[in-house]
Amino acid sequence: MKVLLFVAFAAVANAQQFKCPVKDGLYEDPIQCDKFYECYDGIVTEKLCPDGLVFNPTIRKINKCDQPFSVDCGNRLELQPAQPTGPCPRRNGFFAHPDPKVCNVYYNCIEGISTKQSCPPGLHFEEFSGTCVWPATAGREGCDASETMVLKDGFKCPKEGQSDANGQLVVHPKYPHPNDCQRFYVCLNGLEPRDLGCQIGEVYNDETQRCDAPENVPGCEDWYKDDSAPKPVAGKKSS
Repeated sequence: MKVLLFVAFAAVANAQQFKCPVKDGLYEDPIQCDKFYECYDGIVTEKLCPDGLVFNPTIRKINKCDQPFSVDCGNRLELQPAQPTGPCPRRNGFFAHPDPKVCNVYYNCIEGISTKQSCPPGLHFEEFSGTCVWPATAGREGCDASETMVLKDGFKCPKEGQSDANGQLVVHPKYPHPNDCQRFYVCLNGLEPRDLGCQIGEVYNDETQRCDAPENVPGCEDWYKDDSAPKPVAGKKSS
């Protein structure tokens, strides 16, 4: 009880030190980024944003508590004590996976309830911006490429990537299978491989990067001729 009384007394004392401007409104604390003051008819009330959010004086919304990556706190570096729950170091916000080797998974925390989310293939989560970015931009060390970057047959996406006829880097390049005319690989964002296959009766044409009739692909003309049964297709159909 004494501690609660002391905290309440300190809050009142701090509020009394803050002098309201002539205009009613919400004003930031000069020291603590998640603390602000509500001024109405010259009466000041000290308030705190929900844990994990900070006060943003630049937005016109009634609720001015915002994500830290959207606010320039300047010298207002202090924050209220954290209230961690599960993978959420604070009750609200976007946070990286607690394992530093897992760079493509993050958590969206709302009032202590976490939702696990994954970045698109090849991207890493960056807490500074709260978004998924290219690994070079994120600058995170010790990330595990994971088994998803290498297929069971040993294929992995070439580092040099692939360019189109205009010299532009292809976002999702395709590559032929070395032994199977019906199969091909797609590298999502140039990094994460997928093993796909053409529908029965077609083979992959590396020149057009599409599934095509066998007679249009040199070396694959007789792919289906000697089969008494259709060859199995790896992955999902593509056209």
